[in-house]
Formats: sequence, C-alpha cells, structure tokens
Amino acid sequence: MGTISARVPDELEAELEAYLDEEQLDRSTAVRKLLADGLEEWRRDRALERLAAGEITVSAAAERAGMSVWDLLRLAKERDVTWVDGDHVEDDLESL
Repeated sequence: MGTISARVPDELEAELEAYLDEEQLDRSTAVRKLLADGLEEWRRDRALERLAAGEITVSAAAERAGMSVWDLLRLAKERDVTWVDGDHVEDDLESL
C-alpha cells in the first residue's frame, strides 16, 4: 500500500477533524474513505461526460463508472444527461 502526503488549508483540516469525530474514524481510514468516494464520483462524472459527448457507448460508460448499465442509466436520468445517439444505439442494444 502506498503513502500519500498532502498539505491542506486550515479550514479543510478543521472540516476533516469534524468528520473524524462524527464518523468515529481514525485519520488514515477517513482520508482513504474520502479519497475512494471522491474518485468513485469522478469516475462516474467522467463516464457520464463522455457518454453525453457521444465518445463512448452506454455499456462502456457503465464499465468505466464501475456500475451496471441500469444503474448508470438511472444516474444519467437523475442528472438529466442526454445519452441517446443514433450512432451508438445499435452498439448499446447489442451489449445489453
């Protein structure tokens, strides 16, 4: 397992301390959890962006986001992401 060290503003450190207290976590566990959650959200956002841009199919976006196709489509609907593209419809249907 690697080690990451970062300097953060005092305000962010204070917010982290409040998170530690509320969640009853040690600092390392909390930072790992927050980093994992943030990267998961980033993967989902990026997959939806690429899907909306027509760069990838629904199934490819779901795979990149680490989600099922149905969960990704639900998320796309919640975020009002338009993804239907005539060029990819056949590929999407075949992958289902």
